[in-house]
Amino acid sequence: MKKSVLLSVFLLFAIIAKAQTKADDLLGVWLSEDKDGKIQVFKENGKYYGKIIWGKDGTRTDTKNPDEKLRSRKIVGSIILKDFTFDGDDTWEDGTIYDPNSGKTYDCKMTLQGANTLNIRGFVGISMFGRTSVWTRTK
Repeated sequence: MKKSVLLSVFLLFAIIAKAQTKADDLLGVWLSEDKDGKIQVFKENGKYYGKIIWGKDGTRTDTKNPDEKLRSRKIVGSIILKDFTFDGDDTWEDGTIYDPNSGKTYDCKMTLQGANTLNIRGFVGISMFGRTSVWTRTK
């Protein structure tokens, strides 16, 4: 009896650890599809975020931001991915992506395709009405 309880507890912790590891597979640095920016994906308070850590034009400011107070800030250092949660199936959902080229924020979901390819789907309303950008992991 004790052995089966211990085995059950061990298996439960193993499953939880594996799920957590899979969720964290998103973490790291990603190169944008246009190869003009690198985004560091990190985890904070159980949610996933992405911050621009490099841009081809490192001095560019956020001139298209709808908030006038933020238009003078540099793009590098901006958090563009916010509030994603892992759905348990290589997909992170319920987040948003900010596009500094247009100044618009979209609903977003991200899907990992293998270890080094990330599909970023920005959309309005439902995923069907959107666009997918493919990012690659940097080493």
